Amino acid sequence: MSENKVILSVRNLKTYFDVTKGIFSPRQIVKAVDDVSFDIMENETFGLVGESGCGKTTLGRTIVKLYEPESGSIIFEGKDIAKMKGKELTAFRKDMQMIFQDPYASLNPRMTVGEIIKEPMIIHNIYDNDKDREDRVVELLKIVGLKPDHIRRYPAEFSGGQRQRVGIARALAVNPKFIVCDEPISALDVSIQAQVVNLLKDIQKEMGLSYLFVAHDLSMVKHISDRIGVMYLGQMVELGPANDVYHRPLHPYTTALLSAIPIPDPDVAKKKQRIVLEGEVPSPINPPKGCPFCTRCPKATERCHKERPVPIEVGTRKVACHLYEK
Repeated sequence: MSENKVILSVRNLKTYFDVTKGIFSPRQIVKAVDDVSFDIMENETFGLVGESGCGKTTLGRTIVKLYEPESGSIIFEGKDIAKMKGKELTAFRKDMQMIFQDPYASLNPRMTVGEIIKEPMIIHNIYDNDKDREDRVVELLKIVGLKPDHIRRYPAEFSGGQRQRVGIARALAVNPKFIVCDEPISALDVSIQAQVVNLLKDIQKEMGLSYLFVAHDLSMVKHISDRIGVMYLGQMVELGPANDVYHRPLHPYTTALLSAIPIPDPDVAKKKQRIVLEGEVPSPINPPKGCPFCTRCPKATERCHKERPVPIEVGTRKVACHLYEK
């Protein structure tokens, strides 16, 4: 992992959605991503975890400009993606690609695998003729563990794991520098998940890629990530090196997430204390005034309900919690 060069810098990013039901209804705004900041280095995998609905996928899609940010900056190699439009935005998409969560919905069922993987090359004018593109498709199929004769088949002829490999090949087709992996293993069988994660690690090592790896499984994220960011209700509550976050969590929410990870050894599992969070996740339309986690946190104080914590540095990490303020 590169220690000095930042490839992506996100600052004070906000992504809101207007969900007002009618012209006479009061305005309702979903704060899906609310003032998030972090950096990703070259050749690094940055894991992003949290419960469903915390804003992980929205953050990833905002970074690749599938969603328009409300405010904030997304600096990729010195250029602000948030302000890009037209031809400049099209050119940027060549350097940043996305692997989608659902391998069944993300591939066009009317196109062959060869056509699906060639499409980005055609859009970005890569290679001068169709023969060169087809040769590259065959090469990519081999890289992701599929056979060259799969090029003429349709997505319906493949399993979920094979479809996700096609999605990975499509993302690699334009030789990107950065890939957003939006829960690429959540729709796959457990037996296939490790294969896909190991494939992504091998590709990263070979091509020098940077990843934003979005998932809700902390143990899998720890396996692939250099650093981990933990999101709750649209906000980043903890960020730091993967081993530190996994083995010595600081934020009460991270601690609760880790306690829910299944342990294969029944003797060890019996001794483990599970932290059960009470209550429901607050609505992002009307989040708590103070800390977003205060309504479910077993360590919440009166200050937590009134004042939103600012991320502070604690050793190698950043944590947004009043417990660590001096």
